[in-house]
Amino acid sequence: MVQQTRTRSHTRRLGRVAIVALTVVTAVVVNLVIFAIGRAAGGSFRFESAYGPAEVDALTVVGFTVVPLLLGMTAVALLARVWPWVIPVALVVAPVLALATVPLMTFPAGFDAPSTVALSLCHVALVPTSIVGLLAVRGSAT
Repeated sequence: MVQQTRTRSHTRRLGRVAIVALTVVTAVVVNLVIFAIGRAAGGSFRFESAYGPAEVDALTVVGFTVVPLLLGMTAVALLARVWPWVIPVALVVAPVLALATVPLMTFPAGFDAPSTVALSLCHVALVPTSIVGLLAVRGSAT
């Protein structure tokens, strides 16, 4: 009986790890496609930083997708075991943060129109991706 409980717990943990990984990989792929379309549309992805001219490249898109999503999804997957209310909160917080960062980060940077649209869509794409991932975590908790 103890072994069976351990196996179920281990399987559930692997399920959550897979959900987090799949959510992050999906977001990266979607955002890289959006980035490529923005490049094809003539976006330079260049802006003026405090240190001079800078450019958002594919690696930057990957980093700005992976880090917040991986941290957030991992925190929710771990905390939901103890506090199930974390998931409904995250279902509100994740989309709000994804959308709020458009006017906070993308608009003020001074990108050209195709770059602004593409990077804004990268933020927007995190909304359904994170919601689906969080709902999957919630489903794995039962």
